[in-house]
This record gives sequence, structure tokens and C-alpha cells, in this order.
Amino acid sequence: MGAIESPVHDKADYLPGEAKDILKSLASEWDDVLDVNALQVIPLKGALTNEVFQIKWPTKTEEASRKVLVRIYGEGVDIFFDRNDEIRTFECMSKHGQGPCLLGRFANGRVEEFIHARTLSASDLHDSNISSLIAAKMKEFHDLDMPGPKKAHLWDRLRNWLGVAKSLCCPKEVEAFYLDTIEKEISMLEKELSSAHQRIGFCHNDLQYGNIMIDEETNSLTIIDYEYASYNPVAYDIANHFCEMAANYHTETPHILDFSKYPADLERRQYFVYEYLRSSGEEPSESEVAHLVHEVEKYTLPNHLFWGIWGIISGHVNKIDFDYKEYATQRFQEYWSRKPFVLGSVGPSPESVIDDTMEKLMTKESTAKSHHHGHRHLHSRRLRKFLNLAMFRSKHKH
Repeated sequence: MGAIESPVHDKADYLPGEAKDILKSLASEWDDVLDVNALQVIPLKGALTNEVFQIKWPTKTEEASRKVLVRIYGEGVDIFFDRNDEIRTFECMSKHGQGPCLLGRFANGRVEEFIHARTLSASDLHDSNISSLIAAKMKEFHDLDMPGPKKAHLWDRLRNWLGVAKSLCCPKEVEAFYLDTIEKEISMLEKELSSAHQRIGFCHNDLQYGNIMIDEETNSLTIIDYEYASYNPVAYDIANHFCEMAANYHTETPHILDFSKYPADLERRQYFVYEYLRSSGEEPSESEVAHLVHEVEKYTLPNHLFWGIWGIISGHVNKIDFDYKEYATQRFQEYWSRKPFVLGSVGPSPESVIDDTMEKLMTKESTAKSHHHGHRHLHSRRLRKFLNLAMFRSKHKH
């Protein structure tokens, strides 16, 4: 997940010796660098998988400086992806003219070209002009011919991650997060959502604002950070982008999500999908737009499970200062809250494992929602209250 600059720290102590050797070697090739040892290390905020640093050298031209990016891999994150696959993707993207160039590799990280563009902010995702640019860039990304089998990787990845999460969690945590129930949910979703007619493309799978950069002179976008990229249904990638509109990773509480910022307005979702489809040069039909919008809405569900499970694993293995488990709790809460509206009553749910009183209450509210949409918020609050109570009990009993 992406990053934004924080105040400068003139310390190279953050960097492994191997990384410093690569940086000095690079700087020595530039004639305008005043001193290869006078590098500034600037930690970038907002990265949730790796630690990211901007490296600067003063040059003979006062107003200019040489810059590169250093990425130090987060502890334990190789659970999520094969690092060699990611590097191959990175290099292949560069050949396609996408993203930064790879400048060097060291044991637990790499050095990348610094892109002279602005990283998007959370509010940018709600700007209609920028949203149009993102839709078109996303379509371009999906159409890339990348190595690997052109099939959905989502379901296998979800099952693999779930297995890892269960192995890391204590029994009470498995119970509190309903991880045994989620195994059945994944199978149900795969059956419900898989279709021979759905379009598979090369998906970024983590298209949050911090992974999109804009050159404001040319109005061109660059998509960065391909750790989670793989072939998947394009509807899933769009769904992920919509869900990321609920996040702002640059606040005092970066783990807190505001799902009121999800594009609940159907016209907004239609607009994005229309811009996405028409960027290929052909005017899409109303039925094409409607079909993809409907698919996208369904794919928000596995997206919540994907990042919920990611949050549980990260909470156990990653040392970055971020409340991963609270983030996971919110994603699971949104999954159970949204599922009845997206799929109806398909498959099991937590109601089957809670006491009869709560079950009757939830059933009553679920029925009432058809009479008044606002009741969804009451149902969600009750469910959140119950799940938070379950987490509280698990913490204090263990």
C-alpha cells in the first residue's frame, strides 16, 4: 500500500549496508551529485506492507536534487506473495512502459526509480475528473499481456491466506473472527460469482490512492506497487478500488474505515464503469455497463474477506505501526452487513453460531430492511456491537 512524504530525517541508519552500497554506486554515476555520502533519508507514510524511503542527494544546481526510492520489505509479508514473481511483474511492467524502473536489489528490499509526480490523496478518488483518468488507466492495466495463467487467482489465494491466518490465531481468535465459517463463505462466493462470461484481466488488486501517481502537467497517471497483482476478474479489481474509497491512511487513525464514502450512488458507479469501458475506443451499451456494475457490487464481498484475512495475518507478522486487527474487524463487519443486500440469504452466516435472542433480533431487522433502507444501519450497529463484544471476550478469556 502506497506512501506520502513526512518530515526529513537526515539519517542513513534506517538502511541496510547493502542498500547504502547500491545507492552510493548509483550516485557516483551522476556528475551533478555534490557528495555521494551526503544522502538524505525521508521515510514515506502510508505504506502498510513495506517500509518506503525517498533518498535525496544535493546537486550542483541549487533547486534540483537527485532522488530514488528504497523499499524495505515488511517482516513476514512473503506469506502474501512470491517476491520473485513480484520482481518479474515489476520488470515486465517497466518493459510495457508502466511504473518505475528497477535500479537495484538487496537481500530484503530494492531500489527503484523515483517518479516525479504527485501521489493521490484520499479525497482525489472522489474527484470525477481524476476518477475518469483512473478508470481509463485501470482498463489499460487490465489489458496488459503479462506472464502466467490467465485465470482467477482470487479463490486459491483466499484459501491459502485463510489457512495461514488460522495457523497463526489462537482458538478464541479463530472463533471471534468466524474463520471456520469464512471457509464456507469462500466456497459459496466462488460458486455464486464465477461465470464463464466474466472478463479476466491482469489486476492490480490493491488500487488504493497511495498506489496511484499523477503528473499534473500532462494529466497522466502511473500505477505503482505490484505486490498483489495477478490475473483476476476485472470486476474484482474495480470493486477493490471502490472499497478503498472508504480509507484514508494519512490520518491519526489510519486503520479506521468510513464506508459512507463508498460510492453508494448507483450513478457514480455507472459513470466509473462507463469511463472504464469506453476508454477502449468503443461506446459501451447500457446493458454492458449495467452488467459490469452488477458484477462489481458482488465482488465487493470477497474483497472484504481478502483484506480482512490480510489484516489478521499482518497483525501477527508485520511490525509496522498500524492496527491491522481492528482493520480486519471492520472489513469482516462490512462483509456480514452487506452480504444480505448483495446476495440475499445465500450461504451460512454468523447468526447460526450465536444465541437465539440475537438471531431473532437480526432476522427481524433483516426483514424490516425491505420496508425501510435506513434499517440497514441499525442492523450494522447491532452486528458491530456483537462482533466487538466477541473480540473483547476472546481477548480477556485467553
